[in-house]
Amino acid sequence: MPRKKPDDTRQKIITCTWELFYQNGFDNTPIEDIVERSNTSKGTFYHYFSAKNELLSTLAALFDAEYEKLEDRLNEEKSAFDKLLFLNRELFRMIENSIPLELLTALYSSQLSLKGDKNLLDHDRIYYKLLRKIVIEGKSDGEFQPDVSTTEIVKAYALFERALISDWCLCNGEYSLHKYSGELLTRFFQGFLNKEC
Repeated sequence: MPRKKPDDTRQKIITCTWELFYQNGFDNTPIEDIVERSNTSKGTFYHYFSAKNELLSTLAALFDAEYEKLEDRLNEEKSAFDKLLFLNRELFRMIENSIPLELLTALYSSQLSLKGDKNLLDHDRIYYKLLRKIVIEGKSDGEFQPDVSTTEIVKAYALFERALISDWCLCNGEYSLHKYSGELLTRFFQGFLNKEC
């Protein structure tokens, strides 16, 4: 019988955890249920994760998986800014329709902790790589202000998204995240667009 690779076991724990988070919520999912669902042991769980909270950061990987799918759907004929609008609208629609507000709030709360990884700020994520690629393309086409660096544009875009998601969580999802974001992002980004184009 072939031995399981360590990454397979870790991924199995992550998958089972998110099934339970969706089913029962974060607070109502004890580690014992995760261990049982993933058919592992507490020792195995703690080998990969120091606490249940640590699994919240794997939501960033879920977002990145969605970005990979969205990248395949990008229309190459669109401007860089239109591509950013598309990514924002589609990811925020997925968040609004698929991610329980409690889990999103818990993820953002965990990122504010002084300890632990700041997965949302990890510039090696697919998210940041895709944003850089699109912004570089836009700068090359003269779409963005020449005196603003790629890094600053990407940072501002990511900051905008984090701020809006945080507000949406604070407001208990009382407005449409993807619709409101589409309206605000256009206004927010005007300062980065090259007026001469």
